[in-house]
Amino acid sequence: MKYVSTRGAAPELTFEEAMMTGLARDGGLYVPEVIPTLSHNQILAMQGQSYEEIAYTVMHPFIGDTFTDEEFRELINAAYVDFRHAARAPVKQLDSNHFLLELFHGPTLAFKDFAMQLIGHMFQASLTRSGKRITIVGATSGDTGSAAIEAFRGLKNVDVFILFPHGRVSEVQRRQMTTPVEPNVHALAMDGDFDDCQAVLKDMFNDFDFRDGVNLAGVNSINWGRVLAQVVYFFSSAVSLGAPHRSISFTVPTGNFGDIFAGYIAKRMGLPIKELVIATNHNDILHRTLQTGSQVKEGVTPSISPSMDIQVSSNFERALFEAYGRDGITVAAQMDDLKTKGAFTISQGAIDILRDTFSSGCASEDETYAAITDELVRSGELLCPHSAVGVTVADRSQNAIPMITLATAHPAKFPEAVEKATGLHPPLPPHMADLYERLERVTRVPNDLSVLKTLIKERIAK
Repeated sequence: MKYVSTRGAAPELTFEEAMMTGLARDGGLYVPEVIPTLSHNQILAMQGQSYEEIAYTVMHPFIGDTFTDEEFRELINAAYVDFRHAARAPVKQLDSNHFLLELFHGPTLAFKDFAMQLIGHMFQASLTRSGKRITIVGATSGDTGSAAIEAFRGLKNVDVFILFPHGRVSEVQRRQMTTPVEPNVHALAMDGDFDDCQAVLKDMFNDFDFRDGVNLAGVNSINWGRVLAQVVYFFSSAVSLGAPHRSISFTVPTGNFGDIFAGYIAKRMGLPIKELVIATNHNDILHRTLQTGSQVKEGVTPSISPSMDIQVSSNFERALFEAYGRDGITVAAQMDDLKTKGAFTISQGAIDILRDTFSSGCASEDETYAAITDELVRSGELLCPHSAVGVTVADRSQNAIPMITLATAHPAKFPEAVEKATGLHPPLPPHMADLYERLERVTRVPNDLSVLKTLIKERIAK
């Protein structure tokens, strides 16, 4: 299995190389050269299997000879052993044809744990074999950072630096990043919004002297390994509701497009997905893109669903690459227009393909609060604001096909919003009950690439 860049000018890599590289050297994102497919019988065999068994079947065709079969099974088992639900990703029924996929039973209470825990174990296995040391730098709108820190804290051959927008994540999200005591992890509160953090991260990857000098690696959803691990729960949940004998639809609250692109990969692999619905908050660039055929940055307005407060959805580039028939030159030109002009227009052929693949909707703040309130009354399920955005959009999209909405985080990560909507203050689970008492360790940094590169080099040299 080889991996190619969405911009067409970077060398092909193996799975291991693509995983350890993150962003391609031409600025693009790696995707598999060919998307493997699973047969009807292979998907049918998943019924009754554990999450780990399904994960092995789904991911194994993508990894080549990076790991032996036995080693890969061990890595998967180790990744999910600390999840606090036997099903790992349980499905709850909200009403007659609407279901909730709970993705918040991992160590940091968010869907990012499914990918990050596995990435951590795969990185460690590769680094142990090679003897190399790497520097991981990540940008987060809230959940990726804590999941990355949890996955890599204490590892001897990894330094982790997480950039998050100062004042624009929830208190629980911030404390999850700033309270670990291991010296190899560093929480950096950067002035600006998530898009600023993400832009600086990409600039670091495009500075090859710096990149090579610190052995830079990335674990944002630009990393193909992240997307691949998220494909699994589309299969596990769909099979639990009768796939492949019947079709299933999914609504995905998304900002950076990685989670819903994982659903697209599942569909390409043969999972009978009828609809993939993009759910956004009032920072609705993805919804506007599908509606108008143009992607135009309009700035970020803070919301109660901060993980979706994004205007540059990195993984949308992967969808564009597919819609343009894998024309890397065109994708590179459009990404350059987005960076320099703040906008680009998608060709009629490509936007038609995207509209055939995805539908979309958005939810206002008032609608999000109402969904949290109403769902507690309707089904007894307490939603986080991001999940509430998803439920709001899904309720408009329901038809005869069963709909699964992804619940991306535990409500206790956003207690203020949940309490305002319901009067209930969701408690943190026991393993995190003392989070507010832990000492925070954080560095405030400016939106300045040279300052950040200097800080990183100084800290890894100690």
